[in-house]
Amino acid sequence: MHLSHLKLTQFKNYESQHLDFSPRLNCFVGFNGAGKTNLLEAIYYLCMSKGYGSTVDQYSIRHGDRGARIGGTFVLDDEREDRIVVKLRKRQRKVIERNGTAYARISEHVGRYPVVIVTPDDINLVLEGSATRRKLLDNSLSQTDPQYLNHLITYNRLLDNRNARLKELEGHPDHTGLLGVYDAQMEAPAMYIFEKRKEFVDPFTELLTQAYATISGRREEVGLEYKSQLLDTGWETLLAERAEKDRILQRTTGGIHRDELVFTQDEHPLRRVASQGQLKSFVLSLKLAQYRLLERSTNRTPILLLDDIFDKLDHERVKQLLGLVMGSTFGQLFITDTDPERITSLISHDPAVEWQRFLVVDGVARNEAEWKRFLEEE
Repeated sequence: MHLSHLKLTQFKNYESQHLDFSPRLNCFVGFNGAGKTNLLEAIYYLCMSKGYGSTVDQYSIRHGDRGARIGGTFVLDDEREDRIVVKLRKRQRKVIERNGTAYARISEHVGRYPVVIVTPDDINLVLEGSATRRKLLDNSLSQTDPQYLNHLITYNRLLDNRNARLKELEGHPDHTGLLGVYDAQMEAPAMYIFEKRKEFVDPFTELLTQAYATISGRREEVGLEYKSQLLDTGWETLLAERAEKDRILQRTTGGIHRDELVFTQDEHPLRRVASQGQLKSFVLSLKLAQYRLLERSTNRTPILLLDDIFDKLDHERVKQLLGLVMGSTFGQLFITDTDPERITSLISHDPAVEWQRFLVVDGVARNEAEWKRFLEEE
């Protein structure tokens, strides 16, 4: 599977853009702020129906405009084509269309076109709180199991309602029984999510250790452990034990929204013992393990997006990473870089690699032939 075509209208800093891609390697080069990362964001939108991170949809609309449109064509493994359109309008519901038909529920789109993105901020998977690591779990499982995403949406909605009710009570007992209703409604989605996260850990850990051994040269061993309050008790018991604490703190302190992934290096907490180079290698390994698990679970080759990795990794790690992802077992790859010659020097030794380089300047991206014609006309 690969993305053959991208068309943007009033998206981020792009007024209008039309690009055709190589099925293997595509590199966007240009100065910081030119719009390279925005192209990766548009591709992520086509795959996941939303931007990467916590960006609100309306901020993806070009400044001064009322709406944005992202269009793309995916070529599937059987050579069929899927045309995807994402329509964003200020203060209106987002619309996702597949082959001319809008989804009744946007969540139905997630997982059709698996994608993995690697960004400089991914180091926060290790350094920040547990919420960042749960997002890794949820991003992976939402792309492989539609029911997981539906249960996650339901659980989060009920959790918001329960927390709002606890704040309304201001520390007093709930005589209406509404909290009990929320507790009962949350059990089914909570247990589904819990079981799927448990099943995820062993195969993911195996893929993680394999990827890390390749990138690091097997200098140390890494691992991860899934921690959940539900490993020790059932749902009803957990909420009953925490009822008084919830009432006092006015928020829900027990549930799968408190789950955690613990990363280790040689059986020690990773964040305490790892060097900067080891942390970066570990984060890359996490994403490559996610890639392999998505590939295995969806029977499709995911798209891999690498944002600004060259300025964050030393030359040797970049060589190891590119050597790995440019192998025949990986699919389509998109890379951003500030140096127009660096990617050429790293892959010029392999003339069999089919690739394109796009030069990005102030919200305009052109392939090399187009830039040459543009400069000649100037």
